[in-house]
Amino acid sequence: MDDLRGELNELKAFIGDLKADRAAAKEKERREAWTRYVSLTVVVLAVVASVAAQWSGKYSGMASMSQAQASDQWNFYQAQSIKQHLFELSRDQIVKNSNDPAATKNYNEKIADYESRKAKIKEQADALEARRDFASKVGAHLGLAISIFSVSIATASMCLLTKKKPLWIFAILLACVGVFEMIVARLMTMP
Repeated sequence: MDDLRGELNELKAFIGDLKADRAAAKEKERREAWTRYVSLTVVVLAVVASVAAQWSGKYSGMASMSQAQASDQWNFYQAQSIKQHLFELSRDQIVKNSNDPAATKNYNEKIADYESRKAKIKEQADALEARRDFASKVGAHLGLAISIFSVSIATASMCLLTKKKPLWIFAILLACVGVFEMIVARLMTMP
């Protein structure tokens, strides 16, 4: 009978320990429930960072394409300048060798035509350079936002490892700065 009581007491003690362990696990889970929100924060930050990277790629491509087009325009401008210069030299030779006003007039018209072409080409090249500069500025803000989101994600991950809530708050504050940079980038208008 003593054996039965002893085993019954052991069983009661085991059940008591089991209840205490279960209560401690529930208490720990309740205390650390906020870590689910940290995990969700990391996921949201990763999505927003990928959107910023997508936008940044768009503006990076725009900057590169605009630079290439502006270079093409400046090359065209240079070709027009060379042709104009050749007409000016030819006109000067004709004026020097003969005094034919009709030939001089024809050359002057061609030279004036090249001047007007050059003005239009310069305007187009300047517009493309302005577009390039705009895209570079927007890309710079988006690049900064991406970097900030990366640091924010790393900080939130460290928060999960160390179970320190202040790191999570810091990660959220960093993310707000990153979102601000994205908003600034999107609100910029092309000149």
